[in-house]
Amino acid sequence: MPPLYPEPAPVAPDTQDRAAPRPAPGELDLPGLQVRHLRTAAEYDACVALQDETWGAQFNERVPAAILKVSQRVGGVTAGAFDRDDRLIGFVFGLTGVERGDLVHWSDMLAVRPEFRDHGIGRHLKEFQREAVSRLGVVRMYWTFDPLVARNAHLNLNRLGVRIAEYIPDMYGRETSSTLHRGIGSDRFVANWAIREASPVRSADRMAGFAGAHEAPVLNRPDASGMPATPDAVITHVNGLCRVAIPLDIEAVQRSALATAAHWRATTRQALQWGLRHSYAVRGFYRDDAAGYGYYVLSTTLLPEGES
Repeated sequence: MPPLYPEPAPVAPDTQDRAAPRPAPGELDLPGLQVRHLRTAAEYDACVALQDETWGAQFNERVPAAILKVSQRVGGVTAGAFDRDDRLIGFVFGLTGVERGDLVHWSDMLAVRPEFRDHGIGRHLKEFQREAVSRLGVVRMYWTFDPLVARNAHLNLNRLGVRIAEYIPDMYGRETSSTLHRGIGSDRFVANWAIREASPVRSADRMAGFAGAHEAPVLNRPDASGMPATPDAVITHVNGLCRVAIPLDIEAVQRSALATAAHWRATTRQALQWGLRHSYAVRGFYRDDAAGYGYYVLSTTLLPEGES
């Protein structure tokens, strides 16, 4: 009888495990950093433990070690970022399937230990994942991220160059077992990353032609106390270009004023759903540290030829 959980099929050494690419300027250069597929029972167990550390001990949607392992037999990806001591400091997990006749990949989870965040490790993990599934013939990758989390908006739009395919309210339910969703539900953007593009178009490049983007109307402009406005009044005066504000640290807002965090969710949901319903697309994201907010830039202007 064959083993219940066989090892992944052998892959050429030059393609199975690749060291993380050199960091971009301003990112932390971690000596010995390596991104590769998980291999051992201890590594799979460490990945489960990191899920608990990230989403809370009561998180009941963790992916068990057995699924992390066997999914790789059928085109899934479970990869980790390891430091020089071979300690797991981040991971990415996704599944491959078929959508309308195309081979696609859904990236289900990505987490990085808090002390290593904002140093490019998430980007390294995504790029490793993209390279792995491209060899299978996958044409696009999907995943979700919370529109209120500024660091994820920066990673996905500015670093990876994804397109926003959809906004889904409470995708994983209004109340979940994760402490990250406390009081604000689980609204999500669906990101679409085209595998066949030689080089994904970054947010800054897309925004280059949008003169006046940083002065465009803000649909939910915060007042002096930091409370975002309801978009109704502004929406009627918008014509082709606008912005949607988010806090730079929604988790800090949740800890200090849960009602304010819930209002951020309500106003951004209304603004972003209105935009997507009225042929606006999310063209970019930028931080304004002086103001203390991040801004999505939405426009009805068509993308340059060759983009979609």
